[in-house]
Amino acid sequence: MRSQQFSEWIFVFLLVGIVLFSGIIVALMFNISRKDNLKTGERWMLAAIILGVVAAVIIGALQMLAGYLF
Repeated sequence: MRSQQFSEWIFVFLLVGIVLFSGIIVALMFNISRKDNLKTGERWMLAAIILGVVAAVIIGALQMLAGYLF
């Protein structure tokens, strides 16, 4: 039973991370005060954050489908 609660809290932590990093993506994509385009390093950082969010969503979906939650 203890591992079930652990899995649920990991899932909650995963959801918080998804929301946080999605907020960073939206803030960078729709920054109106920026007049020039993103620099190369910022593009790589944004791509890594997007890939991380996609991976987190996939891991969360697999946890739910495999029955580790609820």
